[in-house]
Amino acid sequence: MISNKLAISTSSLSQDPSHSLHHKVHAAADAGYEGVEIVYGELEAWSQLQNISLLAAAEKIKSICDGRNLTILSLAPFENYEGDRSPLHERLQKANLWIEVARKLQAPFLQVPAHYGLNASGDENVIVTELQQLADLASSKRPRVSIAYEPMSWSTHHSTWESALALTTAVDRLNFGLCLDTFHIATNLWGDCLAPSGKFPHADENLQASLRRYLDSCPLDKVFFVQLSDGEKFEPPFSVAHPWYQAGEAPQFTWSKHARPFPYESHFGAYLPVAEIAKACIVDKKYTGWVSLEIFDRRMRQGDVQPETAALRGMESWKRLNADICRAEPKL
Repeated sequence: MISNKLAISTSSLSQDPSHSLHHKVHAAADAGYEGVEIVYGELEAWSQLQNISLLAAAEKIKSICDGRNLTILSLAPFENYEGDRSPLHERLQKANLWIEVARKLQAPFLQVPAHYGLNASGDENVIVTELQQLADLASSKRPRVSIAYEPMSWSTHHSTWESALALTTAVDRLNFGLCLDTFHIATNLWGDCLAPSGKFPHADENLQASLRRYLDSCPLDKVFFVQLSDGEKFEPPFSVAHPWYQAGEAPQFTWSKHARPFPYESHFGAYLPVAEIAKACIVDKKYTGWVSLEIFDRRMRQGDVQPETAALRGMESWKRLNADICRAEPKL
């Protein structure tokens, strides 16, 4: 049995505005999760519903979580920061607010997805310097907040764990590390929504080689937490004719927004090699930190899908993953 503590993102419990953040926190606790990732937009909406400030809302949600023995793992997602073309002082001002909210939540991590804008600067000196300033801002007061940098499969310049790890080394801050997600690893190396097979050529070999490199070269202290999610297979393959198609949007991004269920939900088309990736990143690597479920399933936008139902779906997924990994023979 995997002994890691399990969290769930509040967005994984519902994406319908009728389900409040307060409701979702209680659903997570009732289902047996040990932690939650708080989505900033949901906290903001809840503060408006409560007619209180954002910082006051953060303190109130923290108190509710404490009462239910829930740890707040992260505040997410602080998007499109590094290398953006907007004035840096504006981005740092926004970051300061997010970091203060994270402090009120007593969340150890601010999740920062790697920039995915098409016009993002690729100048590594700029990217490194700006991320250093973000990390320094997050560590300038107590409690210190750590930056969990997430390479996404559609990120402009840092879409792989290897690229993000090299960037982490260059940033060289104790509070700057990685958030790794099975969906992004799988859809960068293995799953291709444009192919009839659902896979890239040489997908299995490429994934295995990457996971071997990960085991050999990624320092454990730079893995801040691991996220689990799956992806639906497109049948027929995704194309410009698909109703979800948006010009200029990366196919993986479209995939992520609409068709990213919990692991093992094959009845919803889930097919990515989540167990293989999770086994390498958690078991084989001897990773003991937090694991979190983060999905984006279009069904969660329907008001009749209750947070309690979603929470139980996630728990069933976690149990199946545990059982599968425990049965699996070592592959690496």
